This record gives sequence, C-alpha cells and structure tokens, in this order.
Amino acid sequence: MRVERRQISLGFTDEIFEEGLHICYIFRDEEERRSTMAKYMNSGLETGEKVLYLVDTMSPGEFLDHMAELGLRIGERTENLIVSEALPTYCPAGYFSTPEMLDVVGKFYQQAMSDGYVGARGTGEMSWCLVEGCARKEDLMEYEARLTQTLRIYPYTACCQYDARRFDGATIMDVLSVHPLMIVRGQLVRNPFFVEPEVFIEEIRKRSACE
Repeated sequence: MRVERRQISLGFTDEIFEEGLHICYIFRDEEERRSTMAKYMNSGLETGEKVLYLVDTMSPGEFLDHMAELGLRIGERTENLIVSEALPTYCPAGYFSTPEMLDVVGKFYQQAMSDGYVGARGTGEMSWCLVEGCARKEDLMEYEARLTQTLRIYPYTACCQYDARRFDGATIMDVLSVHPLMIVRGQLVRNPFFVEPEVFIEEIRKRSACE
C-alpha cells in the first residue's frame, strides 16, 4: 500500500521534506537538543499533525514546562500532543518487542488519520534502552531497521534521539547504520553510513550467531 505523502517542515530547518522520514539525532548538547525538538514539535502542531513525544530524562510534566520555556505553543491543541514516559511505552510488559512496537507506530498513524489529523510525527529519547534487562542491542537495532520499512507504508515522521555521552562507539555506529537521515548542527542531512534494512538485519543476525 502506497499512501500519498505530504510535504512538511521539520521546524528546525527552512527546507521542506516528504513525510515519513526516519531520522537519528545523536547529540551532546542538551540545550541544543531541547531547542531543536521544541521546533520539531511546534511545526507538527501548527500544521495539524498528531504529535507523540516519548520522554525518559524527566517526567512528562517537567518536560512540558521546559518545552514551554523554549517556545512550544500548545494552546488549545492539548489533544494534538501526547507526552508519555519512554520505558513503559517501549517495554509495556517489562521487555522490548520489535513486532509490538512496530504495531504501536502503525496504529498511532492510522488512528491519527482516522481522527482527522493531516499526518503524524513523533520522537523518542532512547536512553531507556540502557536499563538492564529491557532490550538487547541487537533487538533494538533490528527494530530501528524495520522501522524504516514500516515508515514506507505508514508515513509517520520519526526522530530517534541518542545521547552520545551515554552510548558506546559501536552502538552509535549501529544507530547510524539504521537511519537514512540525521540531524547535524540544526540541519537534516542524508546519512552516508546508512545500510538498507534487509542488508543490516542479515548482518546483525550473523553477528549475533557468532557471539
């Protein structure tokens, strides 16, 4: 199924892009990250999208207070924005499941469209996966690779945030391998390290079999 795709703004750049992007944001500067994400969410809200934010660095209430200070304009659009804790969303049963999370993404987009929104976007802080026992790195990276495939069907725009101060170099390289696009100094650029999902999934399964 091929859904007709809208041209959208991401808010933090003047360029226009086709919705359904899969973006990684590998950051070190917390102030820059929050400013970028406030613009990203504002852009979605202002154009009538359903917006999802999965937070793990603070409570949803604290997050909204910080975002308001950075100019997030919710106003009467409170139903347009969902802010939830990342860990229970990614691991509702106490562990991470790739099929279940991909189903969450697809259903979020479908529900947004059924409710009359023009589109949907979201972003998740990914440090939750460092909690021991929640997710194997191989499972998480396979999810990220398969998410690229899912977004080709459901044009939900996704931005995955990875704190470079908390993840090791090998994990960061895998993160780069599974995202077609990346944010660099406030600009969206094509990721030269991206590997097509089918190829990456085969590689990581071979890697797991050798361990």
